[in-house]
Amino acid sequence: MGGLINWHMSKRKAKVFADLPSNVVELGSGVGANLRYLAPGAHLIAIEPNPYMHRRLRRAARRRGVDLEIRSAVGERIDLPDDSAEAVISSLVLCTVKDPAAVLVEVRRILRPGARFSFAEHVVAKPRTPTRWSQRILRRPWAWVFEGCSCERDLTSLITAAGFARVEVDRYRIHSAFVPFNTQIAGTATA
Repeated sequence: MGGLINWHMSKRKAKVFADLPSNVVELGSGVGANLRYLAPGAHLIAIEPNPYMHRRLRRAARRRGVDLEIRSAVGERIDLPDDSAEAVISSLVLCTVKDPAAVLVEVRRILRPGARFSFAEHVVAKPRTPTRWSQRILRRPWAWVFEGCSCERDLTSLITAAGFARVEVDRYRIHSAFVPFNTQIAGTATA
C-alpha cells in the first residue's frame, strides 16, 4: 500500500522536500520512501526505531547513493545535539508517535536557526463530515494494522503551536478508497 499512498502524495512531497540540503534528518524513515527526494551523495540521519525496517532502508539508500546513518531513537527523544540539523523531514509519521507535540519540540530543538522542517502528513477531517465519521469508526482497526497510526490528530494546530518562526501549511485531500487518508497537510516550518 505504501507505493499507492506515495503516488497520491508525490506532488506535494516533491514541493515541500524540494531543495533539501546535503544533510537531512528524517523521522520514521521506514524502508526509504523519501530517499527519492534526496540528492545522490546526501547524508541522511534516519530516526527509525523499528529494527525490522533497517535492512530494507540500508539497501534502498545504497541504490539511491545516499549516505545513511540509522538511529534507533524515538521521535520524542532524538539523540542529536541542539541546533545541529540543517533540515528535518517527515511523512506519515506524526500520526504514529505516542506524543506528537513532544516530537515537534525535539524537531524545533535540533534545527539550526533558519533551518526547516518539511512534512507531509494525514490529519483529522473537519467536524461533522462523512470523512470525520469514517475516521472515528476506523480508528482502532486502522491503528492495529498501521503501527499505531491515528488519522484523528490535528497536526496543523500542533505544528503551528510548536514555536517555529514561520509555518506554511497546504491542506488537501487524496481521492482514494482509503478514507482515513483523505485529509492531508504538506508544508514547511522554519526554525
